[in-house]
Amino acid sequence: MKIAFIGQKGIPAKIGGVEKHVEELAKRMVQKDHEVFVYARNNYTDKNLNNFEGVNIIHFPSIPTKHLDAIFHTFLSTLHALFQNYDVIHFHSIGPSSLSFLVRLFKRKTALVATCHCQDYFHQKWNWFAKLCLQFGEFMICKIPQKTIVVSNTLKSFLKNKYAKETIYIPNGFDIFETKEIDEIEKLGLRKNEYILSVNRLVKHKGIHYLIEAFKKLEDRNLAAGKKLVIVGEGSHTEKYVKYLKEIAAGRKSIIFLGVRTGKTLHQLFSNAFLYVQSSQSEGLSISLLEAMGHGKAILASDIPENIEAVSNTGSYFENGNVEDLTFKLSEILAKDPAILDEMGEKAKSRADEKYNWEKIINQTEAAYQNLLLQKKSN
Repeated sequence: MKIAFIGQKGIPAKIGGVEKHVEELAKRMVQKDHEVFVYARNNYTDKNLNNFEGVNIIHFPSIPTKHLDAIFHTFLSTLHALFQNYDVIHFHSIGPSSLSFLVRLFKRKTALVATCHCQDYFHQKWNWFAKLCLQFGEFMICKIPQKTIVVSNTLKSFLKNKYAKETIYIPNGFDIFETKEIDEIEKLGLRKNEYILSVNRLVKHKGIHYLIEAFKKLEDRNLAAGKKLVIVGEGSHTEKYVKYLKEIAAGRKSIIFLGVRTGKTLHQLFSNAFLYVQSSQSEGLSISLLEAMGHGKAILASDIPENIEAVSNTGSYFENGNVEDLTFKLSEILAKDPAILDEMGEKAKSRADEKYNWEKIINQTEAAYQNLLLQKKSN
């Protein structure tokens, strides 16, 4: 099959759940002997990179503003795709999927698929008009593509109740990966089990400000046990929020912002962390959370349905948005026997391997493509 992915920023992924998801899908579809094309934004993927691990990369410009970046690039990508002979065109996220009707109108023999990753209109960075457009995109992702995929059962139930839409549940994934190496984290001044880790885009709905405030309270009450708080990630058109995070962390040498980290360094950051904290207020299905589980880390997460669905009974939870409860739960975990945390981490890793294995996910996605193509041929 010739498969095209539209809606993501590009690959290789720097940070961002959709980009990591598409990168893995694309690479693994190539390994299954499919011809794969990923549309990339010039402000995200190196313009000189035309092939990544067998995946063809097609570059188009975007308008690099918060509200026009994604939709303008999606429009150019979709127009280009209309003149190609793809077997499958797969849109990602509700915003880009609002333009999927162009494929439905003009490429009737092409299998049209879309993945709903999350309810983006809950993200605080959007104004009222952008949220309205994203809600329209959610409507379109349920009405236009021939197959709609969701990454969580929470989203599946929501779309069923709101739009009477039957969707296919295929989650995000992560490979089990652990390393005992520490050379890269030592360069950053870190040691094994001496830091709490958060890996996310620095946007308000990820709740990093709650985590920073809770960690400060731990230190002020002499309950931090000498641990550091390591925050990995960068903003996404959220410069004011990033500035605010650094302001509330000012003067605390134990709170470290590392920016984007990938590859070996990121693996070591996960593998050697004492604890992983997911403080988000809304999610689809967090890939960074799955990465922490896959690395065998103990998890403390906000009690939103999407986090509970991922972690289940293998981790601990705090009340969403409640700094005092987060502080208390952190102090409880810091006081636990390390063997208990190791056991939590092993349970999380086993769950990640059982529920979020990439091999299963790729087979499910490939089957969805093939079934849709067979349906179209028989009509």
